[in-house]
Amino acid sequence: MSARVWTRRAYEEPTHNDGYRVLVDRLWPRGVSKDDARLDEWCKEIAPSTELRKWFGHDPERWDEFAERYRTELCDHEDLVTALVERTEDGRVTLVYGAKDTEHNQAVVLAQVLEDRRLATA
Repeated sequence: MSARVWTRRAYEEPTHNDGYRVLVDRLWPRGVSKDDARLDEWCKEIAPSTELRKWFGHDPERWDEFAERYRTELCDHEDLVTALVERTEDGRVTLVYGAKDTEHNQAVVLAQVLEDRRLATA
């Protein structure tokens, strides 16, 4: 996790250090109220497609292929990726997700994409 892009489960308590909080899931996390989530944005469109999400099924053995496919999908959402990269110029962006697995989820992939892009434009 970089200083500018963090990831955090939707079930974790938000902190004052989170900066701009954006939910990057297509589905709202079960049992989390909008007040408790304290989000600045819900960016459903940047989440993996329903087909990719279902195929992955949070199976760590499919992680590498999932990450590759998701990066490809992100090419179709260049405007959203660029907007989040630009948001990091003003401070920290925390990508919020609902998955139990903190190492194998779309926020991890997206955080790396944002950080790579941020460093490339610096």
